[in-house]
Amino acid sequence: MSVVRVEHVSKDYRLGDQIVRAVNDISLAVETGVFLAISGPSGSGKTTLLNLIGCIDRPTAGNVYIDEQPAAGMSDNQLAALRLRSIGFIFQTFNLLPVLSAAENVEYPLLQRPEMTAKERAERVGHFLNMVGLADRMNNRPNQLSGGQRQRVAIARALAGSPSIVLADEPTANLDKKTGVGILRLMKKINQQMKTTFIFSTHDRRVVDMADRLVQMEDGRIRAFGVRRDGDWIMAPERHADDDDKGDEK
Repeated sequence: MSVVRVEHVSKDYRLGDQIVRAVNDISLAVETGVFLAISGPSGSGKTTLLNLIGCIDRPTAGNVYIDEQPAAGMSDNQLAALRLRSIGFIFQTFNLLPVLSAAENVEYPLLQRPEMTAKERAERVGHFLNMVGLADRMNNRPNQLSGGQRQRVAIARALAGSPSIVLADEPTANLDKKTGVGILRLMKKINQQMKTTFIFSTHDRRVVDMADRLVQMEDGRIRAFGVRRDGDWIMAPERHADDDDKGDEK
């Protein structure tokens, strides 16, 4: 079963007097437990696609399914509940609340889960901070942590709600090379141990090198899919109707 399914999704934005199509008729299915990289140059639509998968943004056309639940037609409150229970987010700027400690940042989304007791929240916070190697820094605020440590807090926060999907938008962009590799190895380890699906928007070759699935985007469209087999990529180009039209014109 697909944990994410995108069916003929397009997204338009208004830029002055013009309508710009950031994502153009994309269909994609993501299986449970994969480590997927969505790659492409700036402006290719990869971050827009990630935001659509995360139900942060609504498509102009098409539908997104999370755990087979169609997002189309859901109210803002229903989408917020879906994100809270099914999707974790990791951002390149960490998005930690500066006045809260590491533990409080991890706990913050859990406060919106009324069925969870204070004891259960504390246990989850301790478990996931320990998993990312920050059990001894749980009382530190973000300005007392390095960039890599702040990103580890963000990973713990993303995982604390036990989501089926973690979406990561350029998670290594603000980290030095050594720290970035360490963060990627940590996420890969979590992916393998917990079978949590990770989906990255990235232009970082290091992310692609660790992925087992690859989507290459260009001009708002998927140009190729890749599956890693025995360390090598097996790539398949995506066909579009207008590609066939261009072929007929030749």
